[in-house]
Amino acid sequence: MDFPNFQPIEAAVTLAVIWIALGLIGFAFLRAPRLITHAVFPAGALVSLLLAATGMWAIGAPASAAILPAGLPGLPFHVRLDALAGFFLLLLGGVSFGISLFAVGYFRGTKAATLGQLSLQYHVFLASMAFVLIADDAYLFMITWESMALSSYFLVTTEHHDEQNRKAGFIYLLVAHIGAIGILLCFGVLHGGHGDYTFAALRAADLNASWATVAFLLAFFGFGAKAGMLPLHVWLPEAHPAAPSPVSALMSGVMLKTAIYGMVRVIYDLIGDIHWEWGLTVLLFGAATSLFGVLFALMQHDLKRLLAYHSVENIGIILIGIGLSMVFIGSGHPVAGALGLIAGLYHTLNHAVFKGLLFLGAGSILKSTGIRNLNEMGGLIRYLPHTALYFLIGALAISALPPLNGFVSEWLTFQASLQAPLLDSSVVRSLVPIVAAVLALSGALTGMCFVKVYGIAFLGQQRHEFAAPPREASGWERAGMLWLTLACFALGLFPVYGVGELNKVSLALTGTGLSEEAMAAGWLWLAPTSSAQASYSPVVFLLVIAAVVGLTLLAVRRIYHGRQRRADPWDCGFPAQTSRMQDSADAFGQPIRQIFAPFYRIRRDIPRADDARPVFRQSVEDRHWYSMYLPIARLTEFLSGHIGRLQQGRISIYLLYSFLTLIALLVFAQ
Repeated sequence: MDFPNFQPIEAAVTLAVIWIALGLIGFAFLRAPRLITHAVFPAGALVSLLLAATGMWAIGAPASAAILPAGLPGLPFHVRLDALAGFFLLLLGGVSFGISLFAVGYFRGTKAATLGQLSLQYHVFLASMAFVLIADDAYLFMITWESMALSSYFLVTTEHHDEQNRKAGFIYLLVAHIGAIGILLCFGVLHGGHGDYTFAALRAADLNASWATVAFLLAFFGFGAKAGMLPLHVWLPEAHPAAPSPVSALMSGVMLKTAIYGMVRVIYDLIGDIHWEWGLTVLLFGAATSLFGVLFALMQHDLKRLLAYHSVENIGIILIGIGLSMVFIGSGHPVAGALGLIAGLYHTLNHAVFKGLLFLGAGSILKSTGIRNLNEMGGLIRYLPHTALYFLIGALAISALPPLNGFVSEWLTFQASLQAPLLDSSVVRSLVPIVAAVLALSGALTGMCFVKVYGIAFLGQQRHEFAAPPREASGWERAGMLWLTLACFALGLFPVYGVGELNKVSLALTGTGLSEEAMAAGWLWLAPTSSAQASYSPVVFLLVIAAVVGLTLLAVRRIYHGRQRRADPWDCGFPAQTSRMQDSADAFGQPIRQIFAPFYRIRRDIPRADDARPVFRQSVEDRHWYSMYLPIARLTEFLSGHIGRLQQGRISIYLLYSFLTLIALLVFAQ
């Protein structure tokens, strides 16, 4: 290979192949667990870092393509790396670097055979996602998409002796393949029986408006199922808690984003001619997904299940940004459309970072305590101070509090929604502010949810008696969480650079970026439209907050001359408080449960007055199981029962079926 002519696509393919090789090495050395934890996983983390650098390189470089010496006869695999794929490679590499560092410490002590299988599936999972991002034909895309689904399925069912984990894996695989059918049909519509299945050929396909809409709906359905969009989200709160915590972080932080990549690639690139009606569909589904996700997150006791529902919520926020972009582009306002697209993509990156951090924090709690029920936690900050700090940063980021990264992308989404007066349709102009209000409500409820999580898990008194005091995360685990924590600060404090890189992605994908005035505001101020309309400087915000706190401390010291008075804190009139007197997760969510009761399926078992041992039970269930999925299951069982009557067990009957089918086909052919 000629090094001076080394292209980003060659680096990406090489690094993905190295991931596969590392997985095979880990599987080959089942009897050497120290080799896997001390060499294979750290090497995988290094590959992640190099892949992130490759993605950053690709964002500012011309698109590069190659044909791999693999594939079907006469149908080799095509790969291509452009700005959009480069951004998602940056996301994949940057987030997986921190997760892989965490995995080095987390998987120590795992059984040798299980560890070898984990190493194989883990690195194949990473490589599959990389190949999905650089695939340039439908064949390679679908093969690696299925490889991603199967490897993640085996990771979800790592603890396959647990029946609940097997059920979660089955639901995940079922929904994944239903979504894959939609994606496959979308490629079939784009192909239209002409040319080949390279993305260049699909891009050049001449579709009328009707078939283009069909292709959009199939892509939106197929990729939405993988992303966890309402009502195709049911697998997500089941699979994430079942998987090991580093895998949960990868699935929520990275895998869901490959679905966003696929959606953007097909709609913006392969179809191209965007209609505002499509954007309105994405916008409404995004708003519903965001609100539903946070409402159900508030009702959860299981920490990982709670985080999974917040993944649903944040996918909705991403879809809101993309939907706004499509509405503006379809209405002839490409600059406003670029702002919506940048907001959606920036939140894609931000969610990957802070949700990966939160899942790693949940993994640290689970490993050290063995519990994940919030009602059994309390006072963990005394045992896990580092984990508590990192989890706090992630909680503040997901709650969209400045100056962290979650605030920036949601603020950009609000700025995109403020461009609604540009639209000609009065109906759409009125719907956009409603969606913005739903986004604001989701943000407020998210803040409430993480006040609950952090307050109950880390603060207060200890609720659970441990056989041994919980141990803080290892150095490798803390390093992984620290990396993602620093990313939360970097993306929050210096968003101008991130928006500048995403502007390159928008220019390469749509031909339009932000206005020159917006990009000329300088590194200190973020002005997505113009400095006259709106601007934000997280650095100035942080300095002002620091100055206020510093001046307050100085004033207090000067007034009181450094005197201190120690006293017991206010006990609210109950001097002998116990952990049973603290708010539980159920009590914290009770007001929301009452206000939004129609959204839930609530079951209560209320004891009678004469019960010797009264117990109050309450469960909050997802209505979609009962209104959508269970009727489909019953219909499937009904049809399969009747179709099963065709199975007589007699060869003569089966030959008759074949003969009748042949006659029908001949009649149809005539």
